[in-house]
Amino acid sequence: MSAVTTPPSTATAPAFCVIGGDTVAAVLAGRHRTVRDLVDRTYRAHGEGRTVNPHSHFLRFPDRPEARIIALPASVSGERAVNGIKWISSYPRNTEAGLARASAVLVLNDPDTGHPYACLESSLISAARTAASAALAAERLSEVRPGRARPRTVSFVGTGLIARHIHTYLVETGWSFDRTTVFDADPAHAETFRASLAGRPASGELAVAADAETAIRAGELVVLATTAARPHVQDPRCLEHAPLVLHVSLRDLAPALITGAANVLDDVDHCLRAETSVHLAEQATGRRDFVTGTLPDYLAGRRTLPSDRPVVFSPFGLGVLDLSLGRYVFEQAVASGRVSPVRGFFPSPDASG
Repeated sequence: MSAVTTPPSTATAPAFCVIGGDTVAAVLAGRHRTVRDLVDRTYRAHGEGRTVNPHSHFLRFPDRPEARIIALPASVSGERAVNGIKWISSYPRNTEAGLARASAVLVLNDPDTGHPYACLESSLISAARTAASAALAAERLSEVRPGRARPRTVSFVGTGLIARHIHTYLVETGWSFDRTTVFDADPAHAETFRASLAGRPASGELAVAADAETAIRAGELVVLATTAARPHVQDPRCLEHAPLVLHVSLRDLAPALITGAANVLDDVDHCLRAETSVHLAEQATGRRDFVTGTLPDYLAGRRTLPSDRPVVFSPFGLGVLDLSLGRYVFEQAVASGRVSPVRGFFPSPDASG
């Protein structure tokens, strides 16, 4: 937490701004390396204990078990201090009506007074930080596998918004592939994703797989970005080629695949809960020695990874990443003149008593 530098009795409430999706998109456009580097710095701060990141809180509904809304409160200290919360919903049935599955807002609070000073559309911020995290992990975890070359083939299982963002962040941060294989439970979505990659040299040869396990076998780098609530990839043999797996959706792999791999998490306490695949593996075995470390460990150069076993990166998704990126978007939007304060948002002293 940052120190309070102004006594509460004399502090001035900040102005309050609302930043919509078009402005967020304009700020993020073309800044893939900047976002990745910001995510890198935030992970390092988290690994050094310079963040507060409580467990996420899940709001679920008895009549819609597939839907949820998640609250992610967090705080980042230091010169770029920021407090706040992301409130993000996931309603998979939305896609049947042509609506986005996920929607979100991010509220930023002044670290000195606690006053909220911005509310940002956050589905784009969430997608960007998720994709930047995946690209960062792909780069760093590839570097710490002695004797293994950087992956030249990639497979995507799940071809929605997150998959598209991850592909873009990989390519825009220096990756290129000889072959890209895709699979989606909806063949039309898989074909649409494949078609969107056509003509992009960095994607290489393009193929649509018949099932998830076939897609996984085809990639040295595997991106799992589905909406699966329970493990659907069951056969450990699909990981025999020891790929690097970005398990972004967290619940695709059966426990047997997890325990046979070297597992890297973004935060151990966060990932080993909420019935993620690694949580199910812990429940099934009564142990957690299949976890080899956290991404901050590898960013700091403290560990290496085996070359003869699959490596699975499971990021629960830390609220501190959203806050760091949200602050950056806010600052850039203000600097570019895209934001105007909401007048009269906070009550006057007379009204508030």
